[in-house]
Amino acid sequence: MTPFSLDSLRRRPDLEAAELVAVDAADRLLLDTSADRLRLPGDIATINDSYGALTLGAAHLSVRAVRAFQDGVVHERALALNAAEQGLQDAYRPLPLGAELLDGVSTVLVRLPRSLDELEEIAWTIAAHARPDVEVLAGGRVKHMSVSMNAVLGRYFGNVSAGLARQKARVLTASAPLPTGASTFPRRARHDVGLARPLELLAYGATFGGPALDPGTRLLLPHLRRLPELPAISSEDADVVDLGCGNGAIAAFVALAHPDLRVLATDQSASATASTRATAAANGVADRITVSRDDALSALADASVGRIILNPPFHLGSTVHAGVAHRLFDACARVLAPGGELITVWNSHLRYRQALERTIGPTRQLDRSPRFTVTVSTRR
Repeated sequence: MTPFSLDSLRRRPDLEAAELVAVDAADRLLLDTSADRLRLPGDIATINDSYGALTLGAAHLSVRAVRAFQDGVVHERALALNAAEQGLQDAYRPLPLGAELLDGVSTVLVRLPRSLDELEEIAWTIAAHARPDVEVLAGGRVKHMSVSMNAVLGRYFGNVSAGLARQKARVLTASAPLPTGASTFPRRARHDVGLARPLELLAYGATFGGPALDPGTRLLLPHLRRLPELPAISSEDADVVDLGCGNGAIAAFVALAHPDLRVLATDQSASATASTRATAAANGVADRITVSRDDALSALADASVGRIILNPPFHLGSTVHAGVAHRLFDACARVLAPGGELITVWNSHLRYRQALERTIGPTRQLDRSPRFTVTVSTRR
């Protein structure tokens, strides 16, 4: 068997580029800081390990199976590929964030999220379900950390301390879990969007933007009130696809505005898909919204969909990178049938129109604000 090496881990099927890494200083510091503890008896869990460094590194050090939760399905797939390459495919077990992941666990390695809501949901879940003697080691890049993270951990653990920084990374250690009340997730908010009643949005911790209605989506929604008919396109999946559904705002709005349409809402995030299901139920349209956790429409057949709606992200984790939007445009080009439409809202400074023209087909502007542009592209 090939000797274990962090340096051989890759990001695929996620974007790969010279400036994007599969293992960073925070991963290495977390493994070094926890090495002695990982060799002790006790179950281990990892949370939000991007590409397998923590999970496979912990399994290698402890020589026992590790439980792993990753919010992104693309990260799950990257971990599986890296594990197979390292001969460690049986060294971990993927699980959702919850009791099964943490029951009986004494050591948890966490990649710190930038969102305090996400960190709070993680901290609550660990405190509620792990062993009383659990130790949590949470690492990140210093530039993305704040003292507010210590405060969030301090609401759920009696002891919280910060280690020394190394290569611009730092580890927070939390222990002595405190008694927990009921979870405060999903969070919820109501928004007037011109329908008969307010749109109710629900969001779990890792859902981008929480239950807010972001300005780009607010600019887009009026253009979804009147969706022109498309040429007959056979599809068993949906009449409309909401790609990157987030908190479910677009999917729920379309279902409420068009009672005759079926919507497929898809996102690679476990938190986002759970949020969309909750939003669909809260607005009474769960019967017409199918929710799928998938990466870049990989489960859909070529030329199988007539209309896709997309508010593309412009970041990969904490890195701003236009490649993620271009990857989604490519996926839309594959899945849209000829004559089908991609309706997109995007940050105006990113100038995506040329890419949409090239990848999808003729593109026209529907609306524009100082920050956002709404376009519709017809698949050639």
